[in-house]
Amino acid sequence: MEGKEMKILIFSLNGEHYATDIGDVERILGYIESTEMPDVPDFVEGVINYENNILPILNLSKKFNFPIIKNQSEQDQKKIIVVKRNDKKFGVIVDTVYEVSDVSNSLFEEPPAITASASKNYIEGLIKLNDKIVILLNLDKILSDEEEELIF
Repeated sequence: MEGKEMKILIFSLNGEHYATDIGDVERILGYIESTEMPDVPDFVEGVINYENNILPILNLSKKFNFPIIKNQSEQDQKKIIVVKRNDKKFGVIVDTVYEVSDVSNSLFEEPPAITASASKNYIEGLIKLNDKIVILLNLDKILSDEEEELIF
């Protein structure tokens, strides 16, 4: 979080606001049903064809152990954020994409001590934005090394 401002993409999961550095995002796709794969971690929804390559699709709600709610109006707003990680790419399903915003470093706070040790790897901090708390994720670090080996 060097510098005075950071450009973030704000999205929702399970009714909460999240964000990630826009530099980690390659593209935002409309929701596409994925092809399920056998013997993958439970948070992997499947794969889609993206630019003539196989793109693994992760369900962040499952990864974060949120309850899965099947609400049709929310289903219609779901998006897939394509994340670049070194030479690999994967997609993450989010409920809604809100906006890209420039955020001053003065609005950032460190994650609270109650954050689980695994999530400390990918939760960079909290952003006080208007009357909301936005959780800043580092999507580049969302997968552990073991998870990455299983998926790629």
